[in-house]
Amino acid sequence: MEGTKRKPIIEFKDFQFHYFSQAEPTLYDINLTIYEGEKVLIVGPSGSGKSTLGNCLNGLIPFAYKGEIQGSLKINGKETRDMNIFQLSKMVGTVLQDSDGQFIGLTVGEDIAFALENDCVGQKEMKETVERVAKMVDMDQLLSSSPFELSGGQKQRVAFAGVMVDDVDILLFDEPLANLDPATGKTAIDLIDQVWKNYNKTVIIVEHRLEDVLYRDVDRIIVVNDGRIAADMSPDELIAANILPKLGIREPLYATALKYAGVQVSADMRPGRLETLDIDRVKDKVRQWAREQKGTAEKRSRPEILRADHLSFQYTKKRKILQDINFVIEAGEMVSIVGTNGAGKSTLAKVICGFVTENQGRILFEGNDLKGKTIKERSQMIGYVMQNPNQMICKPMIYDEVALGLRIRGVPEEEIETKVDKALKICGLSPFKKWPVSALSFGQKKRVTIASMLVLDPKVLILDEPTAGQDYRHYTEIMEFLKSLNSQGVTILMITHDMHLMLEYTPHAIVISGGKKIGDASAAKILTDETITKEANLKITSLYQLAVMCGVADPHGFVQNFINYERGMRKDEKQAV
Repeated sequence: MEGTKRKPIIEFKDFQFHYFSQAEPTLYDINLTIYEGEKVLIVGPSGSGKSTLGNCLNGLIPFAYKGEIQGSLKINGKETRDMNIFQLSKMVGTVLQDSDGQFIGLTVGEDIAFALENDCVGQKEMKETVERVAKMVDMDQLLSSSPFELSGGQKQRVAFAGVMVDDVDILLFDEPLANLDPATGKTAIDLIDQVWKNYNKTVIIVEHRLEDVLYRDVDRIIVVNDGRIAADMSPDELIAANILPKLGIREPLYATALKYAGVQVSADMRPGRLETLDIDRVKDKVRQWAREQKGTAEKRSRPEILRADHLSFQYTKKRKILQDINFVIEAGEMVSIVGTNGAGKSTLAKVICGFVTENQGRILFEGNDLKGKTIKERSQMIGYVMQNPNQMICKPMIYDEVALGLRIRGVPEEEIETKVDKALKICGLSPFKKWPVSALSFGQKKRVTIASMLVLDPKVLILDEPTAGQDYRHYTEIMEFLKSLNSQGVTILMITHDMHLMLEYTPHAIVISGGKKIGDASAAKILTDETITKEANLKITSLYQLAVMCGVADPHGFVQNFINYERGMRKDEKQAV
């Protein structure tokens, strides 16, 4: 789409924003024009100001988050500082990262109708509008369901419909993929793309998962860093420019593979999406690189630490959550547990920790049946970090939250401080030691919960979506820390939707779908198996797709070799430092 021929719909001019609670401004010197009908992706590291930029558009700044504004921000030609939040909400519809925080109604239909009720729309027109919008997002069959009974992807569709009823010009998506499995994420991106194309909306997406958003076209990518715009380019230009890795933002895996293979990536190769890439110009180098790689050493055998033996669990007689699950995890392994939203992954973790009791089968820890062991007894061996940090945190101050488990165990206070300081440093939270938890972002709270488990020194650590909502830099810090913990002998299980995490860090992956185990192999094998990926709502890695498109003789091996090569590079970088 030719942005320059279109009418400006959003105009930042010499714009600056300074939260009253912060010492320095969060946004500086923002000059940015977004045109009517564009689809724009905003990326940047955590704390870069990208979410603040979004909050300026939807009115959360200055109405919910107070601060000083300088310069100009116009939407549809009107200065936002002259409007109230109600007027802005009629122009900009926002779908939040946390769908639960957006629900008002007791049913899907009520929730979608909320804005119409506020506008005193008649019953007949309201019902017709709700049904029409629900159909657009494929939720018309679930209008009488409670929003809290829905899957992550369905919740997001309801939130989407709730902003669509107002027929706003601009749709703002704040991390729409954060809590979705890969296939549901693809569906969400498809849905955004359909609405953009069919209804001529201006779409702005704020998201860490760059490659997943680029599954469909975007006009421009705005890169924000340290409160300033670091780049404003088309996807093809940005992937060719080598800007993202320097800022700690993960570029698409296939683009990294091209660079490892010695390809001089240029914008005219159309590298912004794998579907548009000029394969003829890169295939020879990719094939040559594949031939030069060495195979991997055989996996060493280690003692067993955790075994599921014909494990089944159900909350009610009608609904079986886990069915005849069998697996073995060896001491010192790093394992991904992956699968669809609602597949039973988190329930499996709850059974292992003793939060719920299995109906059939056994969990063995170092060969001993855990049946009859209390949650407290299991917590001496197994730590669990939940997906939603708000469900774990119970102290107002960060230090006290991280120290809580040690205090319950009667550890002396001077020893506690040493351990807490170490855990906070590892999780990048040292500067916030004396802060209240309420002052932290969702991602920072997540790191507090990881720190509160790390201080307890468990033999097995289970993490539910450890990197959700984290930028690539913080993701890497957390994962490298978990890897170092793993190298000291801690066995780590991660429930994740992040296919790159699975590939890069966990040699062993267990796949759950519909409460059953459908895969148990290396991550590279799982993510190159079309049957398993389809059934479990995973996504074939773009490394495999690149290898197939280039005619690599062993595309499965290509994926594993990429992981090994990247691990080697990271090791070399560490040694150089």
